[in-house]
Amino acid sequence: MTPPNRPLAPLEKRDWLRLSRTENVGPVTFRQLMRRFGSARAALESLPMMAQRGGKKNFTIPPLAVIEDEIARIEKIGARLLAWGEPDYPESLSVIEDAPPLITVRGHATLFHKRGIGIVGARNASLNGRKMAETLARDLGGQGIAIVSGLARGIDTSAHEASLATGTIAVLAGGVDVVYPQENQALYDRIIEAGCVLSDMPLGVEPFSKLFPRRNRIISGLSLGIVVVEAALQSGSLITARMALDQGREVFAVPGSPLDPRCGGTNDLIRQGAVLTASVTDILTHIHKMPRPLAEPSAPPFEGNPETLDESALEKARRVILECLGPSPVAVDDLIRATGCSAGVILTVLLELELAGRIERQAGHKVALLGEVLSSQF
Repeated sequence: MTPPNRPLAPLEKRDWLRLSRTENVGPVTFRQLMRRFGSARAALESLPMMAQRGGKKNFTIPPLAVIEDEIARIEKIGARLLAWGEPDYPESLSVIEDAPPLITVRGHATLFHKRGIGIVGARNASLNGRKMAETLARDLGGQGIAIVSGLARGIDTSAHEASLATGTIAVLAGGVDVVYPQENQALYDRIIEAGCVLSDMPLGVEPFSKLFPRRNRIISGLSLGIVVVEAALQSGSLITARMALDQGREVFAVPGSPLDPRCGGTNDLIRQGAVLTASVTDILTHIHKMPRPLAEPSAPPFEGNPETLDESALEKARRVILECLGPSPVAVDDLIRATGCSAGVILTVLLELELAGRIERQAGHKVALLGEVLSSQF
């Protein structure tokens, strides 16, 4: 799928939103479907049959009324929908493998045209940690760099507050209208006035554990690099750092006392090769060397118009693919080589299985069989 590089017409954007809100349609699958069918509307018409062939009988597509209501509510709160490839959609986010098809934005989308650096860290941050986050955010902002974080308490809050005057971007795990934690309501309101708040989730969605990694990949996707200030060894901030590496971003880590468990994760990042960061100079030295954009917009390996596929070949491929898959992720290219089936056949069957909820996609164009499906096969 090639990015549109133009504003979508209202009905076209409505279809994009409806497709993106359909069950089992994640960002990678969205683009697979768009490349295969050419439009969101054509993909929506084909989904029930594809899901049925994958093994799911009752496939749910959101009613038009629900989607139109969401669009009306977005407009009512003064927010806007940005689609992948539209002029104001963040360039750095557009190049990651699982870029959101649409994001909901409140505030100043012009900040997306600035270079971004993510600052994340402990929610229970120390006073020194918060001061370090403030200093880095203020100094980076003074260099014309937007600060990206997740509106959490602790390091996130300090980074946002210190960069309100120069440009701050808050990425939410829930809906763009849901403030979490609630104690940051006043900060949220100030960011809307002076900065930008965004989410890829529907309005009104309350954040829960599985949504935070989704949010984190947007934080790193918006950024040239991620600065981690205080993070325990099992911290969610380390997930953001790992996603940044997967996306080709730089990882910076502020060292801390080995006696403070809040610094165990950051010190370990430095041992693994993260840039030891004591001042803004350590960050600027590296990001000035980085190209922009970081890569071309990623696209799934499905070429051309839908080919006419023989049903017997598809049925054979379904059996072979299910035999090849397990709970550990397998690269799609390896499946193509191992089965001897064409790319079109493999990708079509994988789309069917994913729409049916039988497989999940993982980073690096890999797929894995879901646990309940695995147990039912043997």
